[in-house]
Amino acid sequence: MKGSNYRIASSMPYVRREYVKGFPQPRITKFVMGDTKRNFPCKVTLIAERKVQITHNALEAARVAANKVLADKLGENGYCLRILLYPHVILRENKMMAFAGADRIQEGMRRAFGKPVGLAARVNPGQPVMEVYVNPEGMDVAKQALRFGASKLPTPCLIQTSQVC
Repeated sequence: MKGSNYRIASSMPYVRREYVKGFPQPRITKFVMGDTKRNFPCKVTLIAERKVQITHNALEAARVAANKVLADKLGENGYCLRILLYPHVILRENKMMAFAGADRIQEGMRRAFGKPVGLAARVNPGQPVMEVYVNPEGMDVAKQALRFGASKLPTPCLIQTSQVC
């Protein structure tokens, strides 16, 4: 299926896991990286600009991209990266066959509820997705890391800085 089929939240969220058989585990498992004990004076936040669903694969890709830039440039103890979303919504897909004679085997839209294929997080405009805490000299690196992470997400994003330095 195309990504646009999952990006737009068109119906009620499908989240009750006790009723769902065989839903997949989220690809993203770490939500806080870097030095979690230190208090950093500066904060850089990645904010979504549209109402979308972000899949767990996209969240993990954004986390890996941002964390790689931060770890390479600032070291493991020079930042704290937090992912603020958790993928609760279960995505379903009604699998279709695509070969000769499939119309005789397949049921088409009869019993078309679909099987669980992935997870997503619903995001509203202005909602923060990730935040990075750094020292004042690491602000440019944090902005670059969030720009790399934003390129993996299905929505345009805004980078907002707040300093207490």
